[in-house]
Amino acid sequence: MRASKLILLMNSNSSLMTETLVDKIRASGKCGDLVRKVPEGEQKHYAAAIFGDLTEWLGGEVDCALEERYVDLGMHRAGQGVPRFQMFWAVCIAREYLWEYVQQECLHEDPVEFWGGVMLLRSLNTFFDNVLYFALVGYEKGEKDGAAAFSFLAARRSA
Repeated sequence: MRASKLILLMNSNSSLMTETLVDKIRASGKCGDLVRKVPEGEQKHYAAAIFGDLTEWLGGEVDCALEERYVDLGMHRAGQGVPRFQMFWAVCIAREYLWEYVQQECLHEDPVEFWGGVMLLRSLNTFFDNVLYFALVGYEKGEKDGAAAFSFLAARRSA
């Protein structure tokens, strides 16, 4: 299976995929703080964004747009007080959901297409590894910025 087929399927089913992913994250016992601290509309926004980013990335595998978005997301989640392991797990849920989707919708073709599907699954892993890396970089930045702001306020109060 070629990436172009997955891109077409994702574009035509994006609303259902977004709803399904958010439902899976909300049902996970490992994402409780994320579910409580991040409004549902924002969860849906980022679920849709990850699918949009994936379709763009599959077309060109360029990391620069991913870096900006997911560093910002990590910083934002850190500022919301969402534990990094819960954000990490939500991305893992998204990865697993995409694997299931590809297996159900795309990997029931002839052997030549199957090997193309295997390569696509490897690309999916690379995409999600990059998302996780950049989001965790954002958490680090967010924590440093938060610590710096706290130090500044503490210094002002003691002066």
